[in-house]
Amino acid sequence: MAADLFFARTGMDRGCVQTKIDEALKGADDGELFLEYCQSESFSFDDGRLKAANFDTTQGFGLRSVCGEATGYAHANELSEEAIDRAAKTVRAVAAGHSGVASAAPTRTNVKLYPDLDPLQTAIFEKKVKLLEDMNAYARSKDARVRQVSCSLTGEWQSIEIIRAGGETYRDVRPLVRLYVGVVVEENGRQESGSFGGGGRGGYETYLTTEYWQGAIDEALRQALVNLGSVPAPAGEMTVVLGPGWPGILLHEAIGHGLEGDFNRKKTSAFSGLLGERVAAKGVTVVDDGTIGGRRGSLTIDDEGTPTSRTVLIEDGILKGYMQDRQNARLMGMKPTGNGRRESFASPVMPRMTNTFMLAGDKTREEILASVKRGVYATNFGGGQVDITNGKFVFSCTEAYLVEDGKVGAPIKGATLIGNGPDALTRVAMIGNDMQLDSGIGTCGKNGQSVPVGVGQPTLRMDGLTVGGTAA
Repeated sequence: MAADLFFARTGMDRGCVQTKIDEALKGADDGELFLEYCQSESFSFDDGRLKAANFDTTQGFGLRSVCGEATGYAHANELSEEAIDRAAKTVRAVAAGHSGVASAAPTRTNVKLYPDLDPLQTAIFEKKVKLLEDMNAYARSKDARVRQVSCSLTGEWQSIEIIRAGGETYRDVRPLVRLYVGVVVEENGRQESGSFGGGGRGGYETYLTTEYWQGAIDEALRQALVNLGSVPAPAGEMTVVLGPGWPGILLHEAIGHGLEGDFNRKKTSAFSGLLGERVAAKGVTVVDDGTIGGRRGSLTIDDEGTPTSRTVLIEDGILKGYMQDRQNARLMGMKPTGNGRRESFASPVMPRMTNTFMLAGDKTREEILASVKRGVYATNFGGGQVDITNGKFVFSCTEAYLVEDGKVGAPIKGATLIGNGPDALTRVAMIGNDMQLDSGIGTCGKNGQSVPVGVGQPTLRMDGLTVGGTAA
């Protein structure tokens, strides 16, 4: 990325802007000017035709002053010295009477986790549209029971620059793409659906290959056909086996949010005050790792300029740490972990997950399933709800099976998992050796902000979970 992308385009003078930042943050503990330029596009195909093709450009800045627990924040989509000056006058108010010592700037990194490119330019418009047309035709040709095919392709690149008082600057260019397909099938008047999505930080090349998109459709169609044969789910307390990969979304929601620094500093998390104590069964190790190359949740630097890291949250069942941005880390006497994230220039920074997953154990999937007398094997999830203060969760299964006497039986429909995150961690009885990350589709919401994330886990056996079902 050109060093003067924001200044050459707008005519702003870097020296003048730096002076305004220095004055705005005088006496503050921390803060920065966050500059953003983002281009995005999306294509959606449904009912046999291209339904929408959109292109959008956004730009703007956010100026933040941090004084103790107080934060002054002003933002605008106008990139000009005048707009930054108005913002500076606003955020200065939070430092009135405060005489803080500015925190040390983030350390620098030479690591680059994704290519410095604009993914929108890695394929021409016609090729993107043809991809969706080919996906639709292929899905319909695979099985006469296919009634509807919906597919979409999205891409964006975000260019950021972070400028701190004193002149320290941090820059990053972040590509992001995603491919999705949903299939509806019908047999004897019954309709069921299946879906698959994938993506990451790079260009479109991988997702345009025949091998990739045909594999995506094959998986979506497989799920839909499995669900055609599903029977009503049983209800009650039973053993649940979770499949590898995307089922880690339950870990993300029911446990991950409770390990973010702000909730623990404010003592609103079920994990508050438990550092060094056992919070999970032996063998359970959970990490948040933003340093995995090309992954959807990865970042070279977070939105404060801190390099992302591999943070061990739970090790062999013992709570070891939290995910931290700079403000919460300072107030808790800890180190930032590179988890300070924001949705855009208009959003304040919060500690957020990157790629959060459980490490593998030593059991095979076959061993785990063979140990189950009666239970549910859940391999895919849809939506869910979680209460951060107590960890209670409800998740709906989009693909699950009955397990009896160690054998995987009929697929079931309408199953929900109900439990408590901290309690569920203690119910892990067996951990598989097949840890997988998801295919690159995760988006996490918190306080109205959405950011891309990754999840993952190995096959897990959990005893005594409550299953909500629809069987009479």
